[in-house]
Order: sequence, then structure tokens, then C-alpha cells
Amino acid sequence: MNPILNPLTAMHRTVFALIFLVASCGNVIAEEIATPTERVRSAISDIMKILKNENLDRDQKWSEVGRVVDAGFDFRSMSQSILATNWRTATTEEKRQFVEYFAQYLEATYRDKIEAYTNQRVEYMNESVRGDRAVVDTIIMTDATQIPVTYKLKLNDEGWFAYDVVIEGVSLVNNYRSTFSAIIKSEGMEGLLTDLQGRIERYKAEHGGLPPVE
Repeated sequence: MNPILNPLTAMHRTVFALIFLVASCGNVIAEEIATPTERVRSAISDIMKILKNENLDRDQKWSEVGRVVDAGFDFRSMSQSILATNWRTATTEEKRQFVEYFAQYLEATYRDKIEAYTNQRVEYMNESVRGDRAVVDTIIMTDATQIPVTYKLKLNDEGWFAYDVVIEGVSLVNNYRSTFSAIIKSEGMEGLLTDLQGRIERYKAEHGGLPPVE
């Protein structure tokens, strides 16, 4: 059995539960979002409204949240960055499967933690844009602490999409890259895909399916 595919510390896992969602774009028309900061700000507002909506049950909230995530997070760019040189040597089908499995794995892993957030405050600090890449620095304000978070975004045809999140200097992409690289080295790309698929199937068995996305 491979190590748990989640190398973040306990605190980082909890913080990332919120980050994973606010980094996505929401149902916002690209032309209405002029800057990367406005993209992130709009997403945070959309997600928190969903989580606080008492007229939605647990599955309905996740369905709404999942639609935001799937529509706005650049899982392909994230996957390419995580696999690094292994992306170049992977087959077209292996790439497709990894993007699909990794997206499902993240959504399943962080569902419970995501739903726990209600009252965090976010301050927007700095924004830098270089070509089709942007960095947005923020601080998440909780009752107990202040957590610096940096979003890395890429400009696609439809607007800005997040592909990495850095929490207190720790990159999500770099963490998973190290873990996945070790698995690929010992078991190959097929071994990594099998491991991810197994974790997804276990989640389905325990919860009656993946988090629903309509």
C-alpha cells in the first residue's frame, strides 16, 4: 500500500479545504472579470453564499460547489505541473485519466472540510501579472490566526483559472509532485493511476458515490 496521497500537514489540509474552492471561478462571465484578483474575490463570494444557504441540503450545496470547481479550476495545467517530466512521457490516455482521477480525488478528499467553513475573512494584498500568468496574494483571517495564501492563475481563452495554491509558502503542486513522483518511480504511471482509482472507489463504497455534480 502506498502512503496516503496527501503530503500536506494537518493545518494545511484544513486551510486548503477552503482554498480549493475559492480558487475556482464560479459562474462568472469572463468579460466581467477584468483582473485575477477580481476573479478570486468573486469566487470567494459565490462559494460562501452556497455554503451559507440554509435552503440547500448537504448534497445540493456540494452539487453547486462542484459545478463551480469543475467550471473554473484548470486541472489540466495543475496536472501537468504536478507530473512535471512524467507528463511528457505519459501517453495521451494516461494524461486524460490522471486529470480525471486527480480532480475526483481532490473533490472527494476535501468535501467534509469544505462544508465546515462559514465565517472566514479574506484580505487581498498584492497582484502581479506577467503575460498569461498571474499571482494573487491574500490573507485568510480566522479567529485564531492569519494565514497567507497565494493563488497562481493562468489566462485561458475564457479568463483566469487557478492552477496552484501556496499556503504559508507551501505549494500544493510541489507537495503532490514529490509524492506522485515517488510512486511513479517505484510503480510506474500505471501504478499511480491504479492507486488513485482505488482511493476513488473506496470513497464511493463508503459514501454511496462521488460528491454529486449536476
